[in-house]
Amino acid sequence: MVMVLLQNIAAYTVNMADNIMLGNYSQNSLSAAAAVNQIFFIVQQIALAVGEGFIVIGSQYWGQKRTEPLCHLAGTALKTGMFFGIAIAAGCSAFPQAIMELFTKDPAVTAQGMEYMVILKYTFVLFIITNVLLAVLRCVETVKISIFASFITLLINICGNYLLIYGNWGFPRLGIRGAGIATLIARIGELAIVLVYIFKFDTKIKLTVRKILKTDRSLRRDYIKVEIPVMLSQLLWAVAVPLQTALLGHMSSEAMAANSIATTFYQYLKVIVMAVSSASAVMIGSAVGSGDREKVRSEARTLSVFDAGIGVILGSALFLLKEPLLGLYSLTENTRTLASQMMTVMSIVMAGMSYQMPVSSGILRGGGDTGFFMMMNLICTWGVVIPLSFIGVFWWHCSAVETVILIQSDQIFKVVPVFLRFCSYKWIKRLA
Repeated sequence: MVMVLLQNIAAYTVNMADNIMLGNYSQNSLSAAAAVNQIFFIVQQIALAVGEGFIVIGSQYWGQKRTEPLCHLAGTALKTGMFFGIAIAAGCSAFPQAIMELFTKDPAVTAQGMEYMVILKYTFVLFIITNVLLAVLRCVETVKISIFASFITLLINICGNYLLIYGNWGFPRLGIRGAGIATLIARIGELAIVLVYIFKFDTKIKLTVRKILKTDRSLRRDYIKVEIPVMLSQLLWAVAVPLQTALLGHMSSEAMAANSIATTFYQYLKVIVMAVSSASAVMIGSAVGSGDREKVRSEARTLSVFDAGIGVILGSALFLLKEPLLGLYSLTENTRTLASQMMTVMSIVMAGMSYQMPVSSGILRGGGDTGFFMMMNLICTWGVVIPLSFIGVFWWHCSAVETVILIQSDQIFKVVPVFLRFCSYKWIKRLA
């Protein structure tokens, strides 16, 4: 779990580096990058969905020590991910201005966002392929290469940003375009490292191009059966988050910048929760695959208590560190105040999210119950939060902070259905 955590922190810091370094360059650049990163957020969720779909069924095969099915499942997962990545990149190429105007009404922010998007779109497919391959390795408990690749990527991105955003050491001062170029170079390097390891050094799954291209219809059918609810649940959430961000973007550029900063640090701590979720899915899936039902129940109870404790710790950390973290940015006084208030809200939200997310997307989904997570997101996000947020902005005319409370409210009330489902143990399902 610690290895997965370190890899997730390094991977997320790649995008965070753009936010911090652009925040010191100009507030408009920060807002523009925040808008484009809403599209990248959807790409991240697709990569996560494809990888987690593989892990749900693949970890059960690994629990039985059967590696041949994993190779065929990996090929199906890669093809699925590439399809979505290419489709989103094509959409960004065809409608860049229309996409930017969904998130901001400021012409200056829109113009800079389009400069960033024209470069960043090429990273989408690279990112998805890399993360699906890392999910395959994580499924067979190989995680050290993930940490190495992510930290090298982070180093390349920070150095590239330093040289190309600000024009240091004789390089051109490119601003937001420099951030995009640095990220593209970093993603190419990350994928190259992972490919070299898989095809030259891996001894567990022994993946080859021939195995990736070969199709096993029964395994493909099993993967699709698992992947559809996983993908739908992630997409429902992935579309909802940028839509909610767009509501703030239509208030003011200050509200958007403040939200970008607050959510950056919230998301940074959230990678810890995501690491716990991913590790939990592998642990529970492997236990289910071995057929030891009592082991599944015992490990699940331990993990759920751990999740509740880590939520209190992370929420407290975000609240106590908010002022030092805000000192990293050059902001107007109003933007700084808004960001501080939003981070206070996020610190409370963190406690609920740190329990319900690892239990629902880690324990329950890892145990084979992929449908519950999808239905919960459909009802809570699209049945409650989205309508409530729109009413709050356009009818009640809520402030930016009040809007954030409405947007994040589901992270608290999801705790109840998740706890009840966990206690039923109906989520333990044999898939392999």
